[in-house]
Amino acid sequence: MANARERIETLIAEHPVVLFMKGTPQFPQCGFSGQVVQILDYLGAPIHGVNVLEDEEIRQGVKEFANWPTIPQLYIKGEFVGGADIAREMFQSGELASALADAGVDLKSKAKV
Repeated sequence: MANARERIETLIAEHPVVLFMKGTPQFPQCGFSGQVVQILDYLGAPIHGVNVLEDEEIRQGVKEFANWPTIPQLYIKGEFVGGADIAREMFQSGELASALADAGVDLKSKAKV
């Protein structure tokens, strides 16, 4: 079986928007994860959620991978964006919609880019 780093690299390479989170996009199990899901849902971005509560190796590995101590962690087209605070700030400024559009992510909403 691949190590955590290889699994993380594969996930972020295979999916345009990956959210390492506590819970799932349908049932977030922490407020910060829920905030990022709400923002991405509002923008209409497809979310590939990875529940770190189900996999301790990924939970620790993703913190080391991004050198970022907290969950959730948002990746767009393989690039680490940040956690809940950064996602919220980028959403409020319009940067998140632009970053998603620039990465070629198909947004289903009418969000202004």
